Amino acid sequence: MKAAAARCLDGFFQSLSNERRLSPHTLAGYRHDLSVLTGFCESEGVEDWATLDTRQARAFAALLHRRGLNGRSIARALSAARSFFRYLMREGHAAASPFAGVSAPRAGKRLPHALSVDQATRLVEIPADSVLDQRDRAMLELFYSSGLRLAEVVALDVQDVDLRAGSVTVTGKGSKTRIVPVGHQACTAVTEWLAPRALLARPGETALFLSRNGRRLGPRAIQRRLRDWAVKQGLSVPFHPHMLRHSFASHVLESSGDLRAVQELLGHANLSTTQIYTHLDFQHLAKVYDAAHPRARRKKSG
Repeated sequence: MKAAAARCLDGFFQSLSNERRLSPHTLAGYRHDLSVLTGFCESEGVEDWATLDTRQARAFAALLHRRGLNGRSIARALSAARSFFRYLMREGHAAASPFAGVSAPRAGKRLPHALSVDQATRLVEIPADSVLDQRDRAMLELFYSSGLRLAEVVALDVQDVDLRAGSVTVTGKGSKTRIVPVGHQACTAVTEWLAPRALLARPGETALFLSRNGRRLGPRAIQRRLRDWAVKQGLSVPFHPHMLRHSFASHVLESSGDLRAVQELLGHANLSTTQIYTHLDFQHLAKVYDAAHPRARRKKSG
């Protein structure tokens, strides 16, 4: 494509980073999806984004389907394309979006995997035998205590945690700020981490969680450390940090039944996003029912 078209992409990614403050992981997804779209346009002889038409947009979706992508992945790629064309229209580089009426195949809704209370407790109660272990325990406790996203934990500064009030101020998606309670065990773990953190930190470093070289700990390092702890603590399921957020949400909902409160705690803009946890809650209730109700039990054969 022409250099001007490439500059439009550069401007869009700067907009995502500076205005919407998307996480590096989300930005990488946008870059991948739009690089695939760029390759498709080059194969179609499209040199200017404004000349891409609806027929070609539908052909792009069909190409992704032929490549074996599922409905969720195709929907993500089309969402990236629509966001890009909204930017082009805003900047005067396109009059309309060819992707406006293009939809992906319906994707089945995946239920997030939540740990049981016993599994979550076993995971966060790791032995803090070293400075880095103290740091990891404080991270695990915060993930589970407050339902934080990985990017939110990475971005935390020391001043964001108010241990006296038992709260943490978090900047989530779309630069939206929320204040979330921090439980007693998490407050204790963070307090125990703060003293060695002060000795480890480089001058001027404000991050709450640091690497061994005294700089802000990155998302990949957190994922790797917590995966290692999940194995050490005997978890039988593949682990990623977001599972503690799912566990937080399902356990609070299971105990309180207050979907609106869980929405606020998670920082979801729409209640429909939070409603996926009602499925998890129902699964729990169904298990209790099957185990307890005399008419639900299967008769033993023989």
